[in-house]
Amino acid sequence: MKILIIEDNQDLLENILTYLKRGGYRCEAAPDYDTAFNKIMSFTYDIALIDLMIPGGSGLQVLRELKSARPQTGTIIISAKNSLDDKVTGLEYGADDYLTKPFQLAELHARIKAVYRRNNLNGNDVVQVNEISIHTKKMETKVNDTVVDLTPKEYDLLLYFSSNKNHVLSKQTIAEHLWGDYVGHLDNLDFVYQHIKNLRKKLIQAGANDYIESIYSIGYKFNVNRRSP
Repeated sequence: MKILIIEDNQDLLENILTYLKRGGYRCEAAPDYDTAFNKIMSFTYDIALIDLMIPGGSGLQVLRELKSARPQTGTIIISAKNSLDDKVTGLEYGADDYLTKPFQLAELHARIKAVYRRNNLNGNDVVQVNEISIHTKKMETKVNDTVVDLTPKEYDLLLYFSSNKNHVLSKQTIAEHLWGDYVGHLDNLDFVYQHIKNLRKKLIQAGANDYIESIYSIGYKFNVNRRSP
């Protein structure tokens, strides 16, 4: 899961980053309005954590712009402001949840998982794609009853494919989802092919159909109607 944290309190930001990265999440930070705006316009995220009070602008405005440009992104407001008006306004702008500071990181984690399940997995902890099952709580993948040993990147790639099944995803989109803005420092996207190659091989060896379809000069599609020859 890819998370953007919009927060100007450096200590809180570092605590959230450390906690979530330890849990296997890919996180990026935006300490002010301009950085947040540039990131939400340039990259896609599964979840955005948005503080209302940030330098250079309003967190509510970031929320409004994010929901206009990328409505599928889950959003959680994190703010010390606990007035009813702020909460109502945030929810009216499309926020999925609202968490008042100070909060426990475990509670934030639970809220993140709940929003992701609701927005991407129809509220389920298990994603089922034909014979493939992805257990999001245990971060475990099975083909029928066979456990597939995936690396964290391969697991995330499979979950991303399953959330976008039958849709064409460009190499750039896949790379940005897996590596965030670090992709801008890379010379090419050959590593995308390598990760997809490894994922495909492991799934097929475990008995799955070959659902990963290469779309010439564009990218890939997780075609759930495809069958291995």
